[in-house]
Amino acid sequence: MKALKKLLALAMAALLLTACFGALADGDGYTSTYTYNYDYWGEVRESPDAYRVDQVIYSSSLGLDVAMRKPQSLYVHENDLYVCDTGNNRILQLRRVEGVFSLVRIIDHVTGAEPETFSSPSDIGLDPEGNLFIADTNNNRVVKCDPELNYLLSFVKPEDTTFDQNLSFLPSKIVVDTVGRVFVLATNVNKGLVKYEPDGSFTGFIGANTVKYDMWEYLWKSFFTTKEQRSQQAAFVPTEYENIYIDSEGFIYATNTVFSEYDLLYDNAKPIRRLNAIGSDILIKNDRYPPIGDLQWVESSLDYGPSKLKDVTVLDNDIYIAFDRTRGRIFGYDPQGIMLWAFGNKGNSDGCFLAPISIEHMGYDLFCLDENECAITVFTPTEYGSLIYQASDQYLKGDYDGSADTWREVLKLNANYNLAFIGIGRALMRQEEYGQALDYFQMAHDRENYGRAYRYWRKEWVEKNVGWVVAIIAALLIVPPVVRKFKSLKAEVEAHEQRRKATVQ
Repeated sequence: MKALKKLLALAMAALLLTACFGALADGDGYTSTYTYNYDYWGEVRESPDAYRVDQVIYSSSLGLDVAMRKPQSLYVHENDLYVCDTGNNRILQLRRVEGVFSLVRIIDHVTGAEPETFSSPSDIGLDPEGNLFIADTNNNRVVKCDPELNYLLSFVKPEDTTFDQNLSFLPSKIVVDTVGRVFVLATNVNKGLVKYEPDGSFTGFIGANTVKYDMWEYLWKSFFTTKEQRSQQAAFVPTEYENIYIDSEGFIYATNTVFSEYDLLYDNAKPIRRLNAIGSDILIKNDRYPPIGDLQWVESSLDYGPSKLKDVTVLDNDIYIAFDRTRGRIFGYDPQGIMLWAFGNKGNSDGCFLAPISIEHMGYDLFCLDENECAITVFTPTEYGSLIYQASDQYLKGDYDGSADTWREVLKLNANYNLAFIGIGRALMRQEEYGQALDYFQMAHDRENYGRAYRYWRKEWVEKNVGWVVAIIAALLIVPPVVRKFKSLKAEVEAHEQRRKATVQ
């Protein structure tokens, strides 16, 4: 009996570990990941895997003599993957050929710069000409060099009254637009992103976070504390962004991990933002819940609290994918802010992470960097994930019939996928099949699209039936007076006859 109990306990432990780490081997040798989504009521609904682990890249698999140490960032340019190996003061350039990654070169200096070597490089970007921009953090600069690593220019601390000269210039993240403008996320700078023109001149800040404060605390500080006490208390200042990414249209996506968890569901925290040229957030949010990662968490918990989105990457079709450091999750959202899927977990199994730090993409494949494991996990879409992408792309290209058909294929794999109902409804609206679209929006509980489709359906119905409507209205307006007039005339005739008979008699 005791042996049976031990056996049952071991079996339960194995099941729990499997659930926690979410990594199960498929028959084709890939590793699957626990994938889920949320329904209309915010409840978790399991779904088929949208991605599976293709491979994990370690220092040993690249043949490095010195293993990676505290890598901080990934960057993709065409078929090359750049890894900021920050702890070793170098950048690794990898190239993907037929699914295999190999080391192209180690970038550890810039010829002609002063100094030539790096000190804790934490990010990298390239312009259309292939010039490299490296956030050389502890050298207090962003250094620009040509593809052969010859020094071109440095972006350094602005000598401007708007920049606190007492602060060190510590660039941590950078993005470069198509004309060579550089946007820098600098440590301890809370005025937004530092903006430079291609010639290195500083032109201001954009996208500063809104100052958050508690009204009661503000009143207390203002009226019930002395000047000396106020000087020792924390000031109400904007928070810094966590990471930035520039999409194909030149809009900057920024993540923010400093907020009150009570602000999340009411869209006051805005952990993901899309900044336009003047720094305003223009991220579209047409779902019932804003894009915040997990909708359920343990309040005031570091390990089980709300998602803290460490990084974000944006596909060419405007689908954006965020990397959560709280639970090692990866969240995908369509351009309307609707969650496509979520997967991942904390752990050291394939598909799990100990310290998520950076995410990038090449096509639809995802690269996820773990700072502690010093490893890059490569995820490739499954059939289910590929169908979701295919349906979205078909809709964007105007192939509404094809999009609706593909969403129906998605429903065969996941009958509870609300986005498929919405996708079919949108395609039907484009085809002017408003009555059918209403049914799909109703199944998805999509009130906004339902209302839009209903207005079109009502307009179409009126146009098709305007003849009957006019006839009925005319009948209602004309027939009663005619009947009344007829009755009146009849009554007059009868009265006249009665008077005539009375006179004759």
